[in-house]
Amino acid sequence: MGQIQLALMGVGRWGTHLLRNFLAHPQIQVRAVVDPFAEQLTATAKTFGLDDSVLLLEHWQDALAIEGLGAVAIATPATTHQAIVTAALQRQLHVLCEKPLTLTADTSAALCRLAQQQNRQLFIDHTYLFHPAVTQAKANLGRLGTPRYGYAARTNLGPVRHDVDALWDLAIHDIAIFNHWLDAVPVRVQAQGLNWLQRPGQPLADVVWCRLHYPSGFEATIHLCWANPHKQRQLSVVCDRGSLVFDEMQSHAPLFLQMGQLEPKTFQPQALSKVTLEVPDQEPLATMCDHFVHSVLTNQPSPLSSGAVGTTLVKILEALSQSLAQQGIWIPLG
Repeated sequence: MGQIQLALMGVGRWGTHLLRNFLAHPQIQVRAVVDPFAEQLTATAKTFGLDDSVLLLEHWQDALAIEGLGAVAIATPATTHQAIVTAALQRQLHVLCEKPLTLTADTSAALCRLAQQQNRQLFIDHTYLFHPAVTQAKANLGRLGTPRYGYAARTNLGPVRHDVDALWDLAIHDIAIFNHWLDAVPVRVQAQGLNWLQRPGQPLADVVWCRLHYPSGFEATIHLCWANPHKQRQLSVVCDRGSLVFDEMQSHAPLFLQMGQLEPKTFQPQALSKVTLEVPDQEPLATMCDHFVHSVLTNQPSPLSSGAVGTTLVKILEALSQSLAQQGIWIPLG
């Protein structure tokens, strides 16, 4: 199959990881790296040993004019996504965009429509959906019976964002995973939070508790905080025959099934056991890049991380923000 000529927009922390993967991919030719800071471009070129075949550009508009370009990868601040994605699609380019797609569901949906009109793929970098532990968890969830409820915690002491609150910074990962595992999206959501840190401008929630209610009655609670000295990266689904646990902090065995159920008459625990699930040694970001390449070469939307999936997640975050601003009222999702 052919090779995709690609321009990468943004080489901050995440952009450099994308660049590393794309430079190593046999079906990608990196034609340009874009960043508004010249010193960042110089450092990137030195780190990766880029030769003169890779253009170093400070303006993304210049990259879109490169002859033969087939795709762009966007790892810039979310506030810039709408303009860059729009211009790239209008140039008949396929797009990989860092999450969130945009900051409103309406603008995200408009980009999806534009991609469809242009017959180009809009792919969102929800890397956790390509994590081998998430894939293994979904394949084994049926062993536990009927899902009843779920909970997740994503906390650490920093890094603190100054442009968005803890909800928009952290929640999208866990919501994406719960939706993927359940093959469903919430019908209503709720969020409450607190602000302690003094930063210029509008106060931003430093800790947030979210609740997601799904059509089946399943409910997930998510704890998010960037001012917590206890680092947590854990998701669990509790079912009627046991629980599934994905705990990234347990690097030796991050995924396991805690089997067990209550005896119907006495409600005593029975059939207790722990089953550790083997997780393949695969970099999620490399798998995501492979999926993006496949989506472009076949010109077919990704079933895991298309623009439509990204739009749904933005819609959920918008509703959670509404609830947060209104002291935790439930917000329905149409």
